[in-house]
Amino acid sequence: MNTNKLKAYAPKARLAFMDAVRKRAAVLGIYEDHISEASTQGTDTLIEGRIFTRRQGQQRQQLVKRIEALGGGKEGYNQFINEMAFTWFNRFTAIRYMEINEYLDHGFRVLSKGENAQFGEGFEILAHAADVAEDLDLNKSEIVQMVLAGDKEEELFRALLLGQCHQLSRIMPFMFEKLDDATELLLPDNLIKTDSILKDLINDLPEDNWKDFDEDKGQIEVIGWLYQFYISEHKDAVIGKVVKKEDIPAATQLFTPNWIVKYLVQNSLGRQWLATYPNSELKDKMEYYITPAEQSSDVIEQLKAITPNSINPEKNQSVRPSLRQWSHLS
Repeated sequence: MNTNKLKAYAPKARLAFMDAVRKRAAVLGIYEDHISEASTQGTDTLIEGRIFTRRQGQQRQQLVKRIEALGGGKEGYNQFINEMAFTWFNRFTAIRYMEINEYLDHGFRVLSKGENAQFGEGFEILAHAADVAEDLDLNKSEIVQMVLAGDKEEELFRALLLGQCHQLSRIMPFMFEKLDDATELLLPDNLIKTDSILKDLINDLPEDNWKDFDEDKGQIEVIGWLYQFYISEHKDAVIGKVVKKEDIPAATQLFTPNWIVKYLVQNSLGRQWLATYPNSELKDKMEYYITPAEQSSDVIEQLKAITPNSINPEKNQSVRPSLRQWSHLS
């Protein structure tokens, strides 16, 4: 994979997403130097003269508690913004990957109009909003009303996007969290406008970068590379300094390409398997396996003594964590 475009896009995307989340937080009265008071009256919550629903007020309070849990003040706020920006970056890249590879159940693209379409040419899901409403557990009559209004595309797209995230939360809770998660309040604004944070995601990264590759490259390498490049500038900023707790991921995490993972698995677990089953056909499928050098008779006897007569991957706890890697070989 040519990672040059990923490397150029991801660092600037990090800044753009942080800025977009910071603006959304400000709409909620959440700033670096203070957090505005919120008052609830009946079914409404009032923040700086803006009216929100009572539920949104409760979700907003969850966000405030997150900042406090991170230590509060400017440091807690900045860490919070960083985490929320990556949350939405991660969700958008996941949806982009799934729509290009046709993994979304309803079959329509969410972030673009069609194959190799540029941002600004429209959104396929908007043209099929009524068709996907029930599939995304949205109120179909409300969706139809927004469609007929003719001037609520931004509101409509936001509803459809959140509906998509909610649906995916059932099968990918580690990425999209629970259905009523407060992070939806920080979904950036102006998503279908010309200055949308989606513009560069769609236009700067060719669709070939998102499509399935052969086994050597793996299907999700693009996500791993995007993460590594996303944190690259943050990593450069903290390396060589006393690393704070919140900076540990940026300073220590690296994306491991699929071929390196295979090399490690095939020459550890794979070697153990072949020691027990030397005639296994699996050896022919392990392209990174290195055949051990010839050993003396004494060493051979010692190896036999510590080699199990059988291996059951489903029951052996030390083997089970690598089953996913083995599945790519079979």
